[in-house]
Amino acid sequence: MDAISRRVHVLDAISNHTRPVSASLLARELNVSRQVIVGDVALLRAQGHEIIATARGYMIPSFNETNQYLGKIVCQHSPEKTQDELYVIVDLKAEVINVIVEHGFYGEITGSLNLASRKDVDAFIRKVNSSEIKLLSELTMGIHLHTIACRDKNHFNEVCKALETGGYLYR
Repeated sequence: MDAISRRVHVLDAISNHTRPVSASLLARELNVSRQVIVGDVALLRAQGHEIIATARGYMIPSFNETNQYLGKIVCQHSPEKTQDELYVIVDLKAEVINVIVEHGFYGEITGSLNLASRKDVDAFIRKVNSSEIKLLSELTMGIHLHTIACRDKNHFNEVCKALETGGYLYR
């Protein structure tokens, strides 16, 4: 398979899945190295395809059809409270699109999350706990932003109120 055909296959595989697709899985399917897939995705992005990398793999950004309102929240808490904070959001049927921190040297750093259920949150927390990698919020004394996908502004306000009640919103 030539490089162009391989990239078409990679784009199709990512586009046709609602869950992230790992570079390792694509590499095994196509009998190439993981790094070749990473390069293919970089080239696809340069061609204008919106592909995001999550902790679980690549995906085309989309949120639940019922979640049409995007809002940002500012939170602060210890790393041990991350799972609870994320549960508050997904239990209210909102989706955590990303996490954003303002780094003193690098500026704004954004990490794609795309968490819509407790299962997603649990997988994310397992991956964090099994690695040497720290949460982005640990770079900023726990202060971070999330982009949240909600049904509408009222739903977003409901999520904010629940996070405030839980002590997660930065004040």
